[in-house]
Amino acid sequence: TGVTPRQLQFEGIDHPKVLSYLQVLKERVPVGQRVAIIGAGGIGFDTAEYLTHEGESGSLNPEKFYEEWGIDTQYEHVGGLKQPKVEASEREIYLLQRKTAAVGAGLGKTTGWIHRTGLKNRQVKMFAGVQYDKVDDQGLHITIDGKPSVLEVDHVVICAGQESFTAMYDQLKTDGKNVHLIGGAREAGELDAKRAIRQGAELAATL
Repeated sequence: TGVTPRQLQFEGIDHPKVLSYLQVLKERVPVGQRVAIIGAGGIGFDTAEYLTHEGESGSLNPEKFYEEWGIDTQYEHVGGLKQPKVEASEREIYLLQRKTAAVGAGLGKTTGWIHRTGLKNRQVKMFAGVQYDKVDDQGLHITIDGKPSVLEVDHVVICAGQESFTAMYDQLKTDGKNVHLIGGAREAGELDAKRAIRQGAELAATL
């Protein structure tokens, strides 16, 4: 129960190059060196972050984190800051969205800048206002500002949002059980952890 990836419909969506974010993040399907990510919401950014890292993540290694963000723990530089040392990504990645707003504009106010900066430092190419035309052996065919082009990628990862998945809820209701619907299963658009937590707290207070 909860959510399921939104399915897109355009020519070539069933091409072998096309993967869902679940295949990449959960099933760990091998991904090529050139990748186009369709969808630049939270999951699109997380997928791009995952694909641009090799080896141990800075999230798990404090020293690597300090190097990536230019933190001088010895205070040998003014303000405890030094030149960041970012490991170059071994992949060429395009992060695409249909919306014409700035890529990443809808991310969290306190953490969005971190995600945008991290991907920018790894040379991820971000494009807004993208029309997806088709996928074929050559790659992903797109149109931006009326100009068609082809991204010659090995894989296209779909991160285009989610849809509510309520099969368990529906079955329990049919069986006469007293159940409630909250979180992504109730409203999948623009998944919001704060909203889901609030719904859980309010529900608990009424039970």
